[in-house]
Amino acid sequence: MNMSRTMVSWLWWPIVITVLALVGSVYKWPILAMAPVLVAVLVSGLVVVVTGARKQKLELSLLRLRQMAGYFNRRFMGDSSLSIFAIIDSLFNIDNPKLWDWARACDMSKRVFNTWCKSFIDRVESDIRGGRPEAYLYTYLNELWLVNNHYYEFIEQFYEVAEKVEIPQETKDQYNRLVMEYNAFAQEFRDSISELKKITRTEIEPPSVRFAQELAPGK
Repeated sequence: MNMSRTMVSWLWWPIVITVLALVGSVYKWPILAMAPVLVAVLVSGLVVVVTGARKQKLELSLLRLRQMAGYFNRRFMGDSSLSIFAIIDSLFNIDNPKLWDWARACDMSKRVFNTWCKSFIDRVESDIRGGRPEAYLYTYLNELWLVNNHYYEFIEQFYEVAEKVEIPQETKDQYNRLVMEYNAFAQEFRDSISELKKITRTEIEPPSVRFAQELAPGK
């Protein structure tokens, strides 16, 4: 459907110019009188086509953002085994009261994050049907970036803990699986920001989406 509209936009203005030129030729309109009209029609057509193409790119970027937000919520939040909070919860199996205090604090944060992400996804799904892709895109790009950066802080904290405390190999493997998927998501997020900066203004830079570190064997 979008492709059809784009083709019509591209073809309509050349047709209008051609028809005007033919009519002018038949009725022998002066070239000096016709030229400004044809130029005005051409400029108007270019503006409409460029504006339409930009809007279409924004709509595609918004759709991609929705898909990434849904993936983030599905794979890294809730009851997913790849959630950093599920991995932190496994630390309760280690006989270390100091770790338990930290894990309990993270558990409280997990509830806030789950509520935040669920609300975010619901708003994206609802608002994306309402038009105004540019307005929604700025809002939800910034929010996904904010959610992701706060989430990354828990990944980073877990890595620092795992570097200092002996944890089960099963937990290390689970964490490293998270890192692999999370870094793939982070790369796609970076790519999306780079593409978006080509068509509109955003203060978010791709490197601000950071990559997580894997735990080395034996750590």
